[in-house]
Amino acid sequence: MVIARINPSLTESAPDVSDRRRVLSVACCAHALHDGFTDLIYVLLPIWQSEFALSYAALGALRMLYTGAMAGLQVPASLLAARVGAPVVLALGTALAAGAYLTIGLGSAGFVLLAAALLAGGAGSSTQHPLASSLIARAYDRSGARAALGTYNFSGDLGKMAIPAALAWLLVIMSWRTALGLIGAVGLLVAAAIILLLPRGKVGSVRSPKEVSHSGTIRPRHRYAFPLLLMIGILDSGTRMGFLAFLPFILRGKGATAPLIGVALTLVFAGGAAGKLACGHMGAKFGVLRTVLLTEFATAAGIVLLDPLPLNAALASLVLIGIALNGTSSVLYGTVPEIAGPERGERAFSLFYTGTIGGGAIAPVMYGLVGDAVGPAHAILAVAGVCLLTLPLAVALAPALRDR
Repeated sequence: MVIARINPSLTESAPDVSDRRRVLSVACCAHALHDGFTDLIYVLLPIWQSEFALSYAALGALRMLYTGAMAGLQVPASLLAARVGAPVVLALGTALAAGAYLTIGLGSAGFVLLAAALLAGGAGSSTQHPLASSLIARAYDRSGARAALGTYNFSGDLGKMAIPAALAWLLVIMSWRTALGLIGAVGLLVAAAIILLLPRGKVGSVRSPKEVSHSGTIRPRHRYAFPLLLMIGILDSGTRMGFLAFLPFILRGKGATAPLIGVALTLVFAGGAAGKLACGHMGAKFGVLRTVLLTEFATAAGIVLLDPLPLNAALASLVLIGIALNGTSSVLYGTVPEIAGPERGERAFSLFYTGTIGGGAIAPVMYGLVGDAVGPAHAILAVAGVCLLTLPLAVALAPALRDR
């Protein structure tokens, strides 16, 4: 999740106290919607494979189109918001993402239109993280913003649980195209609510962690500390995206239906939400190194044990896997400013999120090639093996963590 910082001298005055809850509520709804839009793709991958006769690499490419556009266009979205206002850009982006799913649902064209729509949807979702977080930061003072942004971050996990589950339920009673069109229509209503409910005004010179706001280089106290942390983040993000890309196919091989796969993803995301909260506290209490070693080893072990388990046992394990799978990210995020130093925090976050989101976007394609060669059951073991590479990197990072 992205927490934007604002230069007070370059922004407009904060909204009145009466507007704060409204800003937070609308931003949380936008966050839940966009994160749900991003992750409901996993429910649709097996359906698209059958519908369009796609390889695993092609499915990974579809996923990369959405996440790649979302990651790459966040800075342009912020620059555009500085000219026309964050509420307008956020509403237009939400409408674009919703319209993309509505187009897929109502249309009958093939793979090319599907790919183009996902690219457009990712572009629309690129507006959400930098703009919604900056609106919250403007609405609250420093002490209030911390709690408000925590609520905002958690709302994204609620969307990851709710929207894929809603799609899974709709698939029981209607076709996938009709269900997707209905979800897209709901997104258009959220876009209308954003433009109607948010106070107007320009963002000004908003600085988000994904933006490069400082010249020069990061000079942590240990020369290789930040590159090590970044590499752990890239591998962790790639593990998460690779696992989620293959999970529907592993479960389908055990006899799971499309609605049950949606429920399974909801279990993973529910565990992930709990993991973000729990592992953040664990990192503070037991240290970053111990927490990262525990969560990454648990993630790899859970992935390895998933395939031989029967369906019911596999479903029962998904919450625990989700806790470990998402828990590491909250620990790594909090470690970035500690290693880079507060004076270079924004620059460090810029590099960190560029690497991790980019790694997460590329991973499904790379693992998809492995899946085409050896099948999903063996490909998911490769995901677990790559996850274990984070353990020696975390040990190598330990000296920089001990002298914080």
